[in-house]
Amino acid sequence: MIKEISSTQNSFIKELIQLKDKSRVRRKKSLFLIEGLRELSIAIKGNYKIKKILFLPKIVELSVIEKFFDKNQLPEFIAITDDVYKKIAYRETTEGVISLAETKNHNISDLKLNNKNPLILIGESLEKPGNIGAILRTADAANIDAVIIANPKTDMYNPNVIRSSVGCVFTNNVVTGTNEEIILWLKENNVNIYSAALTASKPYTEIDYIQASAIVVGTEATGLTEEWLEASKQNIIIPMEGEIDSMNVSVSAAIILFEAKRQRKIYKRQQ
Repeated sequence: MIKEISSTQNSFIKELIQLKDKSRVRRKKSLFLIEGLRELSIAIKGNYKIKKILFLPKIVELSVIEKFFDKNQLPEFIAITDDVYKKIAYRETTEGVISLAETKNHNISDLKLNNKNPLILIGESLEKPGNIGAILRTADAANIDAVIIANPKTDMYNPNVIRSSVGCVFTNNVVTGTNEEIILWLKENNVNIYSAALTASKPYTEIDYIQASAIVVGTEATGLTEEWLEASKQNIIIPMEGEIDSMNVSVSAAIILFEAKRQRKIYKRQQ
């Protein structure tokens, strides 16, 4: 028998609303919500543990959701009503599925890399969930080795991070830490640091990214702190030909990362 919940005053539903709205609740309970079928399928591929799935029967059939799981490892399924769904859904247009999942540990000390010459993207003090999500999409598209969020201002399971990343928060090797922790880790692992900055910089195309490299980007408003500029092997810049002197952080990251990927592909063909 499938459990059903029809009241928005149900205690479990109230808990889910708290998880959706408050990062401190997500951290305390180590739980978060995944909205949508595509995001659910990506989270499963990323080895996230799915505890419960709430679904709106008039939008999606249970059999459609069950196909994502091994028959011996099905989560609990709960049928809900329109009113309940509207209370816990984050997006206006959706697929009638909201999953309850366990968070993962994202400490820099747990970062594991298989590549001896990794390509890493670092974002410092990124506050807007949409920017973090866009960076994660870029990292997934470039298939880099890791994404590190330095001095994070929002948690990785913010609903808008998941939405704007189109689930790429689940596919990337993502860790967080303080500037000091991350810089120490990079130095201990012999990773070259290239900081995107306006001062003492070379054009990004003049840098050799063949060896282990970390591309560091900051917010468009404030840029990077002195810690990253001092730790940098070389500051880099994307030359601007218009009136402005900067671009959105995710756009800048994409331009530099794909230049690094281009260089590495040429180097690989020559070996």
